[in-house]
Amino acid sequence: MRFILGIILATICFSRAAIAADWCGYRGPNQDGISNETVNLNWPADGPKVVWKAETKNGFSSFAVVGDKAFTLVNRDLDGSPREICVALDAASGKEVWMADLAAGKGYSGGGDGDGPRSTPTISEGLVYTFTPDLVLHCHDAQTGKAVWTKDLIKEHAGHNIGWNSAASPVIDGDLVFVAGGGPGQSLLGIAKKTGKVVWKTGKETMTHAMPVVGTILDRRQVIFFCKSGLVAVAAKNGRELWRFPYNYKTATAVSPVICGDVVYCSAGYGVGGGACKITKSGTRFTATELYRNVKSIQDLWSTPVFKDGYLYGMISFKQFKKGPLKCVEAATGNIRWEQPGFGAGQVILVGDKLLALSDQGELVVVEATPNSYKEIARAKVVNGKCWSTPALSDGRIYVRSTTEAACLDAR
Repeated sequence: MRFILGIILATICFSRAAIAADWCGYRGPNQDGISNETVNLNWPADGPKVVWKAETKNGFSSFAVVGDKAFTLVNRDLDGSPREICVALDAASGKEVWMADLAAGKGYSGGGDGDGPRSTPTISEGLVYTFTPDLVLHCHDAQTGKAVWTKDLIKEHAGHNIGWNSAASPVIDGDLVFVAGGGPGQSLLGIAKKTGKVVWKTGKETMTHAMPVVGTILDRRQVIFFCKSGLVAVAAKNGRELWRFPYNYKTATAVSPVICGDVVYCSAGYGVGGGACKITKSGTRFTATELYRNVKSIQDLWSTPVFKDGYLYGMISFKQFKKGPLKCVEAATGNIRWEQPGFGAGQVILVGDKLLALSDQGELVVVEATPNSYKEIARAKVVNGKCWSTPALSDGRIYVRSTTEAACLDAR
């Protein structure tokens, strides 16, 4: 009997571990928008069960969810002045646990509905990292919100901001947190996550709004920054440049690079378009060779696609708000396999073999991730307000937000 009970308990624990995972930063733990959880996305006609809703005033920050807390950035008036605030919500109830005042509420300084923070917190080993529009990297205790350290890239590293201010989220790999925005010789930074001490600094690049990504290509761990000069890949441990892929820049770049095996995809709006390069290695030397550039049909404003089995899936369009399509694009060629209008400038994540797409009008749509054709499984209006943020999935719950409200949805 003890043996049987042991097997049952072990099975329960294993099953729990198999479906539950932290979503520790923008686009998940690997910055690729992919979840390995097993969830139920076949919800009824009236949509998934709403666990809670909460006010999230202004901004396009997404959720990071770790343990029992969900973190995001909002604008809030404090003593009569707009401020950018990091809030920690109870993941199960949506009630605010703590808040931390980060910066003046500049947002993207573009005005209009929803002006506010666009960066997303990143959590690692009990610490929360945020990167403000004015290039200040903050570290707070995840349980209490108490400040641990700060680093001002403008004051300490001759940093220079960009039009509409920074929107990039901090990225963590191992013991380092990576950001861009410093001056000549220190434009790209690898910073010790526990102390805030600079471990390496390099480059004469000019940052963009795109978040860097970390991945292993041809057995080398590397950080890929999408700068005004194009893609720049450096070794994660020491910042040594590995390869670069020159790419055009006009007005703004906001789509993160997407690693597709030994192919890296990138895209920008304002007449730049999408393209990809193939990475090869000879000895210790890396080379990036252009595969294609497509100005018209895969021109993307800020919606980073996900990659699965050779194909990219995302809301790839330029300023086609409310009506822009969800597309399937072959990563190695740039050829479009299918497109479905009506999604706008929202965002997509991948859950198993399903796409979880949040339109810019607050509709959550489940679509099969297949290049054969567009196959919709479920659709529900889940939040009001403008939705330019990315869904998060943790412990069987989907977290979405708009410029007015956030919602936690049950997918267990």
